[in-house]
Amino acid sequence: MTATDSQTDTAAPAEPDTPAEAPAEAPARAVPDALPLLPEDPPRVGDFWLRGRLGANAAGYLYIAADETGRGAVVAMMTEGSSDDAAARDRFITAVDELPDGVVLAHNDADDEDVALWAALGPVREDDGSSAAGDEQLIAERRGEDILSAVLMDRIPPIGRVRGPDFRHYWENRRRPGLFRLWPLPWPSALRPASWLAVALSLLTMAVLMAVAILVAWLMFRHSPELEPDPLIPPPTNTFTVTVTPTTPPPNTNGTESPTTPGATPTDTVTVPPPGSPNPTGSPGTPEPGDRF
Repeated sequence: MTATDSQTDTAAPAEPDTPAEAPAEAPARAVPDALPLLPEDPPRVGDFWLRGRLGANAAGYLYIAADETGRGAVVAMMTEGSSDDAAARDRFITAVDELPDGVVLAHNDADDEDVALWAALGPVREDDGSSAAGDEQLIAERRGEDILSAVLMDRIPPIGRVRGPDFRHYWENRRRPGLFRLWPLPWPSALRPASWLAVALSLLTMAVLMAVAILVAWLMFRHSPELEPDPLIPPPTNTFTVTVTPTTPPPNTNGTESPTTPGATPTDTVTVPPPGSPNPTGSPGTPEPGDRF
């Protein structure tokens, strides 16, 4: 017995007079929800911010996007393999040029050979649950599929009898999104409400952590004694000290020898006035010429 059967057996029977109410079912969406972007998908192409994937084949990808003003669009972008094929790029440009006027909202330059070609199709209004918004997105998505099918050439009927192996492009295995260029950088040109909330919470967290760090530092060092710098002793004015270390002990001019430590070299300290200052003969602290040797 399954769990569903046991719940059915134990449930109380409904009264015959009271009609059983059927659970309300949500209406099926005519437009499927977009898949999340992958790390290799570009966050923005031109002025349009990509929000999700709508479809893909070997020729390119379809994204749901919107610009900074909120105008929605469907972006068709070539893959890495198809964007390296000159013939595939020409088919993409031709398919875009064949669309009616006002359908192509923006596209990149065909001369940019180092990036993948893309085109924004629309306009697509904001999904408010109405059928008009769903129809606009479906129409733009179908036009994007036509562009990528023209690149892939999968809707061209074969000429003559089909013989031999199936035709396949050499670049079909390179299905990564084509190269793109972002300038200026995508952040913070436009942020969704959820992104604004995340930025606000991160800034608030940083402010709280800084306040806690300042409080902890104040509690740790509030009772520490103040450190006073050592007093500065100014040197005597108009004099400077010169230390003379002779290689041989000088003779004692007074006839007495001063006790020295064995192995130590006697050192004489002479205070010499700077040049240009008066130096009277026999002033205290100035040795006679005969006492230096």
